[in-house]
Amino acid sequence: MPQIILGPGLEKLDGSLHKATYAFLAKLTKSDQTAGLHIEPINNSVDPRARTGRVDISNRAVLFKLQGTNEDASYVFIGTFPHDEAIEIAQKNVLKMNPRNNIAELITPDEAPRAPQTRTAAAPTPSTQQPARSGHKSLREREFTVDDLTDLGIDASFAEGALDIADPDIQLEYAENAPATWQANALLDIFAGESLTDIREKYRIDESEPEGETEDDRILAGLRHPAAQMEFAFIEDDDALRAAIENPSFAAWRIFLHPEQRVFTTQNFNGPARITGGAGTGKTVVLLHRARALQRKNPQARIVLTTYNRTLADSLKAQLQLLDPSIPLAAELGEPGVYIAGVDAIAYQVIASAGDLGGTDGKPGPVVDVLGPRTSRILDRTRDDEWRVAAEENAGDLPAELRATSFLEAEYATVVLPERITTEQDYLKVRRPGRGVSLNRPRRKGVWGIIAAYRASTAAAATTDYEERAAIATRILEDSTPPADHVLVDEGQDLSPARFQLLRALAAPGTNDLFIAEDGHQRIYGQRIVLKHFGINIVGRAKRLTLNYRTTEQNLRYALGILSGADFADLAGESESSEHYRSARSGPTPQVEPVKSLAAEYDLIAEHVSTWLEKKVDPESIGLLVTTKKEGQELARSLGERGVTVTFVDRDSAGKRNVPQVMTMHRSKGMEFAKVVLVGVSATNLPRNYIVDALPEGDRDAALQRERSLLYVAATRARDELIVVWVGEPSKLLPSTATPD
Repeated sequence: MPQIILGPGLEKLDGSLHKATYAFLAKLTKSDQTAGLHIEPINNSVDPRARTGRVDISNRAVLFKLQGTNEDASYVFIGTFPHDEAIEIAQKNVLKMNPRNNIAELITPDEAPRAPQTRTAAAPTPSTQQPARSGHKSLREREFTVDDLTDLGIDASFAEGALDIADPDIQLEYAENAPATWQANALLDIFAGESLTDIREKYRIDESEPEGETEDDRILAGLRHPAAQMEFAFIEDDDALRAAIENPSFAAWRIFLHPEQRVFTTQNFNGPARITGGAGTGKTVVLLHRARALQRKNPQARIVLTTYNRTLADSLKAQLQLLDPSIPLAAELGEPGVYIAGVDAIAYQVIASAGDLGGTDGKPGPVVDVLGPRTSRILDRTRDDEWRVAAEENAGDLPAELRATSFLEAEYATVVLPERITTEQDYLKVRRPGRGVSLNRPRRKGVWGIIAAYRASTAAAATTDYEERAAIATRILEDSTPPADHVLVDEGQDLSPARFQLLRALAAPGTNDLFIAEDGHQRIYGQRIVLKHFGINIVGRAKRLTLNYRTTEQNLRYALGILSGADFADLAGESESSEHYRSARSGPTPQVEPVKSLAAEYDLIAEHVSTWLEKKVDPESIGLLVTTKKEGQELARSLGERGVTVTFVDRDSAGKRNVPQVMTMHRSKGMEFAKVVLVGVSATNLPRNYIVDALPEGDRDAALQRERSLLYVAATRARDELIVVWVGEPSKLLPSTATPD
């Protein structure tokens, strides 16, 4: 049976040809002698491997046949085109090995890359002002030569044209004409500051001899090179073929992976490991492919794929099924297959399955071990106001900021529960690593008084909160056989110590036991923590992704401006850098649009949304992001009064279909939209000073950083177009406005 290899150009496949193209390729996978395929060589073709095949009466597929020493041939598919155009493409293109690195490439000989155009700076206007950018030097000014680039395997004429470009936007535009995808990405990485040594490692460039008895065998090996697989993919079955052809907009993340991503999907780690990277760099994609690789390696493996809430867990499940519908999903924790759930749902299942939690043979039991003496009934949820009530009634002489609910919740989650403190004596002497607020002995006594009152009240009501359940579930697992072999965690930066301890307890220590995806720049819920303080050692087993696939370079640059000036840390306690972050795409400059009144803001948003809808933009790909639920509900109502129908998407509501989406910036985490409006980003709305100012001085910087991260998350939801609107003065978290260079 012939092997199908999808090549570059899949996303450009005309939608009207999806069904016919799939039918053609499906027949080809059975036999290249199937009647009606009419696979024919091309007269006067540069590459004798070039073929075309009959898709329908007017269109033909362009293919390259590789026979090699295999019994069946392999066919590289590069697109379906009208008859004459297909013939011309097949005549001109060549499938060959790059002589410097043995990466297979599809090239068009004698077509020089388009020369970069000189860009003239436009006069600044209120709607196009951007953060000022530092000057950039061209590669030649940084003493790179053509030989430096060609030694990697980059085409000489393409390299020559790149050396004198200093403007990042022009360099990005120029790279779109690279002879191969890996060459474009390598060039941009070098321009962003990565060394030639780093490039060799990232793209797995070496000078080993190509494998294979024949030239076709060697090209087939070159097509499996990690750099080649950025644009060539070996299709394994009919389901994968159908998914790739009929949903080409999703094909990229399913089958064409960057070498950095691909290696993380299969690499073995002797202990907990993690992958970091900015928003849109493909961390979740790595997790999904890694889950599939682990399941294929051992079909009996018990794999847990989890994240911090149910909404994102549901998204992981949908994406995994899109990636590979054949992957078995486990219905219960502990079954073979991939079990997908939020970490709190996992804690609930562990507790619910444990039976009697009251202890036996004189042992106190897991509930008492974690919370102290109380009833073992714990599955009802604690009321939201319990901390406030406990603080109001038991604060004593504590200052107001130490009575703040957010401070008490953080102290409980990061110190008391992970250390299983059940007495005042233990709390008085416990270390509090990472807590920004120091507490002397009298203040510790006062804080413990509130904690004790909270516990007494919830014990009487027989309730627990999510943090407590995670801690209790961890204690249960310590006395049982771990229910998982591998645990994969998304959005790790927003998880608490008790939740990480639970995840650590799900799988026994060993190879590929715990794999965490995180980004300290996107920490909008959790406290800054260091995993080694809670029994998880990830030092030396960390990798970072830098290439953004979601948003454009212009949007990314704006979003990174939001982070400017703040120090972020990862789960190892190390500085979280955004150095070398770049996008694979270019687009319009984000628009920042101040208005004088709330009514004017609603008018402006209604105008933008109406314009997009008139241009046939998918309504559900329009996201209007606000800071609070109240503002979102008011925006939806006000746009409705202006004749623009939108839907407000709440935490527990998916909203209406086929209309633009309004949601809070928090709710937008994990989502993406073609068009995004950040609504009401004024000095009075962000940061939310009523939250920050209520905290002790030592916790305020961390809270302000979460506000900054929230705005960064919101800005990076935009794939193509980003608009930022506010009334009055802009938020101090926005990048400083200046004319782009």
